[in-house]
Amino acid sequence: MLLSDFDYVLPEELIAQHPCEPRDHSRLLVLDKETGNIAHQHFYDLPEYLHAGDTLVFNDTRVIPARLIGAKSETGGKVEVFLLSRKNGEEWEALVKPGKKARPGAIIQFSDELSCEVLSTTDFGGRMVRFRFNGIFEEILDKLGQTPLPPYIKEQLADKERYQTVYARERGSAAAPTAGLHFTKELMKKIQDKGIHLAFVTLHVGLGTFRPVNVDDIKDHVMHREFYSVSPETASLINKTKEQGGRVIAVGTTAIRTLETAGATGIVEPQSGWTEIFIYPGYEFQIIDAAVTNFHLPKSTLLMLISALAGQQHVFAAYKEAVAQKYRFFSFGDAMLII
Repeated sequence: MLLSDFDYVLPEELIAQHPCEPRDHSRLLVLDKETGNIAHQHFYDLPEYLHAGDTLVFNDTRVIPARLIGAKSETGGKVEVFLLSRKNGEEWEALVKPGKKARPGAIIQFSDELSCEVLSTTDFGGRMVRFRFNGIFEEILDKLGQTPLPPYIKEQLADKERYQTVYARERGSAAAPTAGLHFTKELMKKIQDKGIHLAFVTLHVGLGTFRPVNVDDIKDHVMHREFYSVSPETASLINKTKEQGGRVIAVGTTAIRTLETAGATGIVEPQSGWTEIFIYPGYEFQIIDAAVTNFHLPKSTLLMLISALAGQQHVFAAYKEAVAQKYRFFSFGDAMLII
């Protein structure tokens, strides 16, 4: 299966530069994964497609201000450190630019309160770094760090919380699980009042989610590991939903990857760890029945994942329709319900 099979043409003006207000007023393309039929709605219409006894599963990760700008202590040269995942204590996996200034042993100073030492290189070209700080690390990071918006978003956010879901609580992501940005607390209550269960998992979005595919045959692509966690309460609720004939509907590709990792045997087990699951057409889903998702970049692993869920032909027909109808694409764009 070739990388070129997952390419499509997107006019640049359809790349959303700012989020929709209110959150749930974005458009919603509904795709029937069996027939390929398409309906055009708004996100606040989502409850119409959900049934009592279904379970919606959200990723409750919270984006950290992961981009730090510092200087190499020896030369004063500017260095950017982009935090990916915390490994233990003060040690983090990170991307560093420019890499030639970040050889093992280099010290990068961010302020009088914070610096880091480059420990080693990683197999994907990143760095392992160890932070040194005076005070509480999270508070210093909140003060010095920048919210890492995707590079295709050129405008700055007036409100940083707009790049967080309304239910975000577990700090650790380098990017938002953007399918969840469309939900409001009021919409979630409306969904619950209809008899639909809400469940939460955690996957801290890192390089595995947004790393580009650089191989011609997608089967040769290796996903980068990301930390996930599924609680006993969530595992029990999802298994009960399946047993009683309800649907498990994932909000976003990260929730899909988490549940398919934890439910590889067909039963979701409470657990936490690191996943590098790569889902592409031909994959047989064990847990997920439907999904809420955004419109994804060409040639991305996210586009491959939803093509596995809904069928590549149906997905690309839906994307063609979305372009024709001028839907807004990517992180701050409109949504799709695959059902």
